[in-house]
Amino acid sequence: MSTTPTPSAGPRFALTRDRVHEVLAALCEEAGIGSRAADDAELIKFTNNAVYRLPGVGLVVRIAGSATVAERVPVVIEAARWLARHDAPAVRLVEEIPQPVRAAGATATFWHLVPSTGPEPTGGDLGRILQYIHALPAPGFTLPSWEPFDRIRSRIADAEGLNEADRVFLTERTDHLQLQVQDLEFELPAGVLHGDPFMGNLIPGPQGPVICDFDSLSHGPREWDLTPAAVGKVRMDYPVDHHTPLAAEYGFDVLTWAGFPVLRQLRELRLVTSVLPVLNTNPDLRAQWQHRMDTLRQGDTSTRWSTYR
Repeated sequence: MSTTPTPSAGPRFALTRDRVHEVLAALCEEAGIGSRAADDAELIKFTNNAVYRLPGVGLVVRIAGSATVAERVPVVIEAARWLARHDAPAVRLVEEIPQPVRAAGATATFWHLVPSTGPEPTGGDLGRILQYIHALPAPGFTLPSWEPFDRIRSRIADAEGLNEADRVFLTERTDHLQLQVQDLEFELPAGVLHGDPFMGNLIPGPQGPVICDFDSLSHGPREWDLTPAAVGKVRMDYPVDHHTPLAAEYGFDVLTWAGFPVLRQLRELRLVTSVLPVLNTNPDLRAQWQHRMDTLRQGDTSTRWSTYR
């Protein structure tokens, strides 16, 4: 029996391209740096979050694109502070600004800008950073348990412009994969996960690469943190194989683990459902989303996917 997703509680909020600059200016004013700080803002990406570089003040702003994403912000803040206390190679919050910042119905966090002046990060760099994070002692705050299915169902429930047939397909696929994951026998010890460590979340800083995006930090199977690069190798149209050097550096090749096909399906389902709450408000995502959805429906595991832009 399918588990019917229910929309997220609380007021509906979706960030649209036609008002994002107005929202950004309001957030900058609320943060105490003045609305004019948004005048030279540079968009880094606009998927689940709208991420802007503010070169004039040396900051980066991450604006939650939907209520579903905003719900994770308190964990993101605690995670960032915990990583900073352990001197992890990660981006840093601006502690002089009370976090999070709320204005114009939006929720945002402000970060120190890391200049992208270092060498291009490699899979080996990501492997070393994951080793570092996985070796840290347990944090002093309550870490969410790895529960990808609740978040997937929440995004299906909050989807914009999703027809009923696609909604049913994604819901049933989620239910099916949850049962398969429950039967997996993991080889690595469970612990802290970054949750979404793909190469796009590494910044080539002047002192070496640093990792960003802590929306998915949790406690769970370490195999999950090794899955994005592996899926990148077998599914995405990346020009470089980052998985092989990552596996060599980390000391475990998730592609050879018997449970990988299940985690691959879960990762791909997440890559399809992650943008559902902002699919209408950010129409540039639609073509790539439809391509992914079509191949998923057809059981096509060889056609390549591109990055959302």
